[in-house]
Amino acid sequence: MSSLTLPHPAGLLRLSDLLLLLVAMVWGTSYGIAKGALNYYPVLGFLAIRFLLTFALLAPTLLNISAPARRDALLAGLPLGGLMLGIFICETFGVAMTQAANAAFLISLCIVMTPFVEWWLLHRRPATPAFVFAGVSLLGALLLGGGLEARFGLGDLLMLGAALLRAITVCLTSKLTQGRQVAPLALTAVQAGIIGCGSLLLAWLSPQGLPAMPVDSGFWLATAYLVLGCTIFAFFAQNWALRHSSPTRVSLLTGSEPVFGALFAVFWLGETLSPIARLGGALIVLSALWAARHKAI
Repeated sequence: MSSLTLPHPAGLLRLSDLLLLLVAMVWGTSYGIAKGALNYYPVLGFLAIRFLLTFALLAPTLLNISAPARRDALLAGLPLGGLMLGIFICETFGVAMTQAANAAFLISLCIVMTPFVEWWLLHRRPATPAFVFAGVSLLGALLLGGGLEARFGLGDLLMLGAALLRAITVCLTSKLTQGRQVAPLALTAVQAGIIGCGSLLLAWLSPQGLPAMPVDSGFWLATAYLVLGCTIFAFFAQNWALRHSSPTRVSLLTGSEPVFGALFAVFWLGETLSPIARLGGALIVLSALWAARHKAI
């Protein structure tokens, strides 16, 4: 099979790259923000609040589009929302059950998996440099995370599952939106609705149930940031970028997320980075910049 060559104008590709780097930036900050919010409310309940609020804000986009566009958004958004619900559940519980270094490294396996999943699902082989950049990013993630612990348990398997689901979701988003009138905000609304309703159902079925919603302003400020920045903007930008870029390129650029997370931890949370971790971050950044220069990826 021949390597994928993007037919889209260079201007759209550059805009797509910029948006994806901004997505990586806000996602990188999300872990610290979400950790603070989880001090007030359990995981599944928090996910339900976050994504049902997102759906409520975006629901008008579903009502203000044509019937064919609404149908296409539902056809694409329902399966993609189910996959994303699986990602958030695996990530959230995986992080709680494994070492932070293991979690950071294993979720970064998405970068390496995506070219192969794209080849498998979309029947197109990414350009050879994509595999090289993916390997460099993976090495950077390993160094940034401080190395992989020898023990491998259920939490590690959940993070590995989340990485695979991420790769599949990116590729399926590209596949399911091709040739359809799928407005990115409408698609984001459907995805958020599925994640929110699924989280709420699982929370109700759990033995702990759902406590009363918190009233602390810190919880709601964190939730507002995650809803507006890490969900509405990030999902919209990624869904739009996949109309103008390849899944492998999207994965490589958003794969710089751990770097922004580390910078956020240093400048906002007061943590420190070892020289090895700094080298890992530099490798991820260089890989993303090299990928952005190769329009064939």
